[in-house]
Amino acid sequence: MSLFWRIFVLNAAVLIAATVLLLVGPVTVSTPVVLTEAMILSAGLVAMLVANAILLRVGLAPLHRLTRAMTTIDLLRPEPRPEVAGHAGIADLFTAFNTMLDRLETERATSNARALSAQESERHRIAQELHDEVGQTLTAVLLELKRVGDQVPEPLRADVRQVQEITRGSLDEIRRIARRLRPGVLEELGLVSALKALASEVSAHAGFAVRRTFDPALPDIGHDGELVLYRVAQEGLTNVARHASAHNVDVTVRAAHDGGIDLLIRDDGVGVNGAAEGAGIRGMRERALLVGAKLTLRTVQEGGTELSLSVPPLGSRP
Repeated sequence: MSLFWRIFVLNAAVLIAATVLLLVGPVTVSTPVVLTEAMILSAGLVAMLVANAILLRVGLAPLHRLTRAMTTIDLLRPEPRPEVAGHAGIADLFTAFNTMLDRLETERATSNARALSAQESERHRIAQELHDEVGQTLTAVLLELKRVGDQVPEPLRADVRQVQEITRGSLDEIRRIARRLRPGVLEELGLVSALKALASEVSAHAGFAVRRTFDPALPDIGHDGELVLYRVAQEGLTNVARHASAHNVDVTVRAAHDGGIDLLIRDDGVGVNGAAEGAGIRGMRERALLVGAKLTLRTVQEGGTELSLSVPPLGSRP
């Protein structure tokens, strides 16, 4: 039975019941209407309206639940889906809404995959240009400064050496940026070596200690899975350096029971404290969805923040 006919039948049932009561009951209507009759009819009308409201509330309750789910659901975290409830038209609405979420999730994952693939290609290009163009130019400048420093008078050599150190520092910074844009060590030496290098680099620049715990044997999660895990670790450690005011960070990478890999980053900083998610965290969630990974972020009881990422094995990805 459709929603229209369900509401019609409910209202018709209430009106028929009221009519039957008037026909078979002792109540009659005089002309003019006396006070007792008016009170009885008013009470009957109120009872009819209350009964109608209760029946409609019960019949349309699933719609209120669906409306609440539609206004509160986060497309980056669409689980759990609203359970199909009600009859006929209402159940069809639940099914259509869940189907729409499935389609949106698939289309978003496809779109994000293309966007992030283009982003990685652009990172690769910029890193290559920084290394080949800017890096080689600064290297040539260093060699020229060394040649000039050997020829200038002694009073000026200290100034030339200072310029050399500034240029060398700039060259090191450009190389560091290029490595962050394109983690060549991930392709050349693997995930564990890339994460170790990342942790050491962030620790040296941010000033906090990083304790690393890696399983000796990790399952193969494919290039996309490793790249997502590396980028999430990179963004997570960057967030700790920027916002956490932490002194110690634990980075744990271990094999999961389902054949995937779990990443855990925990610091002793100030915690999330109800702060709204920024572009960095939403970017991590979008990356996680590309490989069907689950990302959670919470403030731990002892203080600090815990970021966890569970990357599923290749065979169970969407």
